[in-house]
Amino acid sequence: MRQVTLFTAAQVAAALLFAGAPKAFAQTVETPAPAASNVSAPAKTPKTKKLAIVLFPRYQTLDVFGPVEMWSRLDDYEVVTVSEHGGSVTSAQGIETVTNYSFEDAPQFEIIMIPGGMGTRTEVNNSVMLDFLRSQDKGTELTTSVCTGSAVLAKAGLLDGHKATSNKMAWKFATSQDEDVLWQSHARWVEDGKYITSSGISAGTDMALGLVEKIEGREKAEQVARTAEYIWNDDPSNDPFAVE
Repeated sequence: MRQVTLFTAAQVAAALLFAGAPKAFAQTVETPAPAASNVSAPAKTPKTKKLAIVLFPRYQTLDVFGPVEMWSRLDDYEVVTVSEHGGSVTSAQGIETVTNYSFEDAPQFEIIMIPGGMGTRTEVNNSVMLDFLRSQDKGTELTTSVCTGSAVLAKAGLLDGHKATSNKMAWKFATSQDEDVLWQSHARWVEDGKYITSSGISAGTDMALGLVEKIEGREKAEQVARTAEYIWNDDPSNDPFAVE
């Protein structure tokens, strides 16, 4: 009983002493730093495959960055860019993008996508571009396009005998590149074998989510769309811009 009383008295005295001490004295009392945690954040699993966007001068900006927003959330595919000469490429809207690879140093990609834009009018006659697409297509899991990018795939001969679509505002230009393509005039996007082509500009984002669904399932695609606050037109046959 005496020990408890003395201990309690000592506590009271210490508290009173500290309370009445000068402020400078109080500042000398250091609070011990919390012990460092030995638990580290889990390492991210590296992405083992590459999804490449093929860029060229005067590509359409939304054709590229709409799909990039959706595809960047794929678990096993790193989104990269490639162009004929590497370095910076300027879109039709004046946006410069520095590409990861040139055609010369590009590895084999698992998925490629070529966008549309006014630059496709030049690229359909660019033998270097057409040869690169043919070479990559031999080893791709999927070969895709947005807008008039399908015109370039068609000119390369990759869509022969396959169903495909393109920008309905540039329908005559796209379809004139290859009459052996089974052009679909009423389609938001079209999947035929490993080829996935989409209609004009914003349709590429719908197609991109369709690809997410194909690879990682419906729940993942809906989650990606919700995260982007994007209203997904998930029906490839729902084409409000169809032509006869």
